[in-house]
Amino acid sequence: MRRIGFLTLTLLLFFGVCMAKGPKKKIAYGIGFYNLENLFDTCHDAGKNDYEFLPEGSYRWTSDKYVNKLRNLSRVLSDMGTDVLPNVGCAAIGVAEVENAKCLEDLCNEGPLKERNFKFVHIEGPDQRGIDCALLYNPQIFAVRNVKLVPYVYTRPEDVGRATRGFLVVSGTLADEHLTIIVNHLPSRGAPSIAREDGGLQLRAVKDSLLRDDPGVKMLIMGDMNDDPQDLSMAKCLGAHREISEVENGGLYNPWWNTLAAGDGTLMYEGAWNLFDQIILSKSLLVQKGLTFEGHQVFRRDYMLQGPGDYWGSPLRTTAGGKWLNGFSDHLPTVVYLSK
Repeated sequence: MRRIGFLTLTLLLFFGVCMAKGPKKKIAYGIGFYNLENLFDTCHDAGKNDYEFLPEGSYRWTSDKYVNKLRNLSRVLSDMGTDVLPNVGCAAIGVAEVENAKCLEDLCNEGPLKERNFKFVHIEGPDQRGIDCALLYNPQIFAVRNVKLVPYVYTRPEDVGRATRGFLVVSGTLADEHLTIIVNHLPSRGAPSIAREDGGLQLRAVKDSLLRDDPGVKMLIMGDMNDDPQDLSMAKCLGAHREISEVENGGLYNPWWNTLAAGDGTLMYEGAWNLFDQIILSKSLLVQKGLTFEGHQVFRRDYMLQGPGDYWGSPLRTTAGGKWLNGFSDHLPTVVYLSK
């Protein structure tokens, strides 16, 4: 079974415009997000609880498995965006669940990403397991200006002393415009909802701070939110709206709300789709001036999905039930398309 990624009618019309000739021809840019599901190397990082992903750990994480994981992920990452931008793909891709800079360097040295000269931005964070967020980018398309990691702050007294992934803020230039990308990975469903609601409020504060510095900045907030678009963390705390018409100045638009309502998602639980992997757009990307939002999709290929059986059509994982599947991730990636 194959489920086709969700593409808005706007995107399909936009693709036709991109193919047209003449002075009004638009240039498309793809920006993606992908949870890499435990991209660990085979060595222990001091101070991190990465013991499961060592050769003697519960996953029996050997060099052969690591190399296969890199090869599989690079295939997906290089294919992302090629439905609209053949042979070009995405200009930048936020990623989650990567252990360290060595993993990112190894990933960017894989064939298809190396051919495009992909680079990465990463700041080592305080997460107890050692997983971080990062940004992969094509320097011929997206130029990085500066980078900072804003810490996530636990607010409940019982969580004092705990640490998790922060908010990776990457400011850069795309199509001669200031574009800032925030990559994040909110606390898991193992934590209470308040942990993700706090994350939504903190993301909103980061967004407001960036707008005070540059009211004209175009902004994408992306990540594994561990919540769906309609949940409190996204809809109320972050304030990401379902419809473009609802977005006020300085506000945010979440196109994935309607995608999930239409039955599509990025990860499957008990036979139903969730859509945790979101890319949320600032109001400045919705106006028909300069860089403009044109469409979005949940990206999938048949090779990324489970075959016939109990989990037919769900993402093909690296490991499940203690069995090595030589798959990709338990999440599907997402892509948004911009034009100018």
